[in-house]
Amino acid sequence: MRYLSLLVKPEGDGAFHPLGGQLTAEPSIKRRAIHHVELLGDDTVLLFAEASGSQDRYREIMEESPQVLEYLTAGEERWMAVSQFEPTEEIHWALELQRESLLVVDTPILFTSEDNLKVTYLGTDEIFSELYEYAETVDYMTIEVLETGEYETDGSSFSRVITSRQEEVIETAVDLGYYREPRQASLEDISDVVGIAPGTVGEHLRKAEERVFREIVS
Repeated sequence: MRYLSLLVKPEGDGAFHPLGGQLTAEPSIKRRAIHHVELLGDDTVLLFAEASGSQDRYREIMEESPQVLEYLTAGEERWMAVSQFEPTEEIHWALELQRESLLVVDTPILFTSEDNLKVTYLGTDEIFSELYEYAETVDYMTIEVLETGEYETDGSSFSRVITSRQEEVIETAVDLGYYREPRQASLEDISDVVGIAPGTVGEHLRKAEERVFREIVS
């Protein structure tokens, strides 16, 4: 199985759906990630997403949208929303392809600071080729290939962001309590387990933390 990471850039109003366009244009709402998206049997879409900002304004937009059937919100600063809505033809095609093939979305789908989407698909080169061919025929989006390769089934969700050595050091740090409050382990303690100098441990942690945080907020 292979993976394909894409940067998907909507054209026009900056969204694939009128509802998404309204949310993107609303300065009091920041869309963060999509954790689940599914085409249901009645051809409506079920979406589980993460956002921050004004839930009151979000509810107003959802109430006013003719495409929205139901929605729920939960949380405070960074909150979650479940919604059921009618898709556009383009969204329906993409989700139909996912439902009828071995194409899988490796969630979460992340919104960048410019409200583009970072999507990682799992599947075969043949299915990816179908995506490419379709993308070349439409004018409502452009795609940029970020990375592709063999999918590591035993890797963590950040396995394509940090090196295996950095991941080992972070996992050891977490296991030993380095990130607890109060701190329960030192760089020397981690060094004893992974077998490298304390200064090198600190360097690995700093680089890994920077890359992971950049991935989260990008």
